[in-house]
This record gives sequence, C-alpha cells and structure tokens, in this order.
Amino acid sequence: MSQRSTINYPLQFAFLLGLMGVFIVLTAFLVPFIGSLWMEVPFMQVTDRLNRPENIHISRVLNTLASLMVFLLPALFLARILSKQPFTQLGFNTAISRKQVFWICLILFAGIMLSGALGELNEKMPIPAKWYVKARALEEAYKAAMLSMATMKTPLDYVLTLGVLAAAPALFEEVLFRSGFQQVFIGWTNNKWAGILIASIVFSGFHFSYFGFLPRVALGVLLGLIFYYSKNIWLSIFLHFLNNAFVVTQLYIASGMGKSLSKTMDERIPFWWGIIAVLLLFVFFRSFKKESDLVLANRENKPNLIF
Repeated sequence: MSQRSTINYPLQFAFLLGLMGVFIVLTAFLVPFIGSLWMEVPFMQVTDRLNRPENIHISRVLNTLASLMVFLLPALFLARILSKQPFTQLGFNTAISRKQVFWICLILFAGIMLSGALGELNEKMPIPAKWYVKARALEEAYKAAMLSMATMKTPLDYVLTLGVLAAAPALFEEVLFRSGFQQVFIGWTNNKWAGILIASIVFSGFHFSYFGFLPRVALGVLLGLIFYYSKNIWLSIFLHFLNNAFVVTQLYIASGMGKSLSKTMDERIPFWWGIIAVLLLFVFFRSFKKESDLVLANRENKPNLIF
C-alpha cells in the first residue's frame, strides 16, 4: 500500500498510539456502562458479573466491542488521515487466488509446529523468580478469561466462540498490527524485516503473556510476511482466523471428551520440530510469494480473482 501522505512515519506512529490511548479510555468507561445497563447491576460490579457462567454471552459481546474499539478504530482513523481511500490504505482488496489460499493452509500447518516448539523454548528461558511468579499469575488470569469465553456445550456455542475468539480478533488485530503498525514500521526503518519484526514484537507484547511471547512473535512474522508479499490484509486475516479456529476446535473437542481445557492449552511440541517447520516455511513462502507476485501483476486486468 503506497502512502501519499506527507505525514512522516514517527508522527504516524504517534498518531496511532494516541488514537489507541483515546479508545482504550473510552472503552474502559463505555463497555462497563453497557454491561451495567444490560445486566441491571451497579457499574462497579460489571467485571465480576461478566466472569459468571450465566453471563457468558454478554461477556462475549462486550469483549468483541472492546476489541473493535481498541484495535480496529485507531487503524481506521489513521488510514483516513493518510488517504482518501482508507480501506485501500489498509490493504482491503478482493484480488485473491486459490493457490494463495492453498499455500496459506500449508503455512498454517508449519506455523503451528513452529509455535509449539517455541512455546517449549519459551518455558525453559530463565527469568528471575519474582518475575516468574508475576508472569505465571498473568498467564493464569489470561487463560481463565479465555477459558471462560471458550465454554462450549453445544455446536451453537462452538460457532459463537469461533466468532468471538477466532474471527473478531483476526479481523481487528490484523488491521491494527499489519495494516497499521507494520506499514508504519517498514516505512520508518525502510527495511521489511525490521518493520515486520518490530510489529510482531508489539503484537505479542499487547497480549501480556510471557509464556506465549515467542510463539506470538513467530505468528506475527508469518502474518506480516503474508501481508507484505500479497498486499492483501484479507489473507493475513484468513491465516489468523485459521490459527485461532484451530485452538477453539481443540478446546471444543477436548471439552466433549472430558479432557482438561487448561492442559489442552498448555500442550507443547518438541523443539526440534521447529527446525523442520522453519525449512517447510521457507519452501511454502517461496511459492506463496511467487503466486502473490502473479496476482499483483494481473490485478489491474483482473481485479477480482475469486477463490
């Protein structure tokens, strides 16, 4: 996405952070306010009530609203400042081929292997005992929140959870971190690898999970490369959705079999699998880039390639 704006990249970064700050503050008041009206409880009791099983659907809706405000709207506002065609600026287009989708599915397979291996490495990285206790407490709180929203007793629950924990985060987070931060960082550093890596670190950091830090950085790099090569945010959203849907499906199957959901989330892959994954990703991305170059070359003549 070429940027014709005269606003320099450091200022774009400042705008994006400032917009996020504004929407975080608005979300902190608006979401509990809506929850208070919806559940007919005092404002200060909303957080506690949302953690109760009987309010799971309300929690899902409000969580999705919060994600939309904090992630999607800042990037959309910045894109409107930079361009008269904000959705084009963000990378929304319909030029997609079947082969791109095929390679993305293979990239996901190798990416899951790599994430599992990096999770094992992340667990073994030494940190001070006090930091470990705090990191573990944050991790358990994060898992508890996710498992609360991932309660699935029926197929309808599974579909709704896919929407809340797979589709919505994929859309909102990709627009912010790939269409927003990544484009700014690549332009600022004038280096695709530096820009993608910095955006991926920011992406992982925003999840506040030490034990999932390296896997999310790796996922961010894969998503970043897909967006960079294809210039199409829909493809990054697609991979992000598939990755999230894989986790949700694991939890749904584990729940149906009576297995511990917490242990299912903690499953790791031997580190040496990560080496195989990196080799596979090298091959898959070469083919994906080649196909994406063809799609971009034909875009002017055939702007709507249907997959």
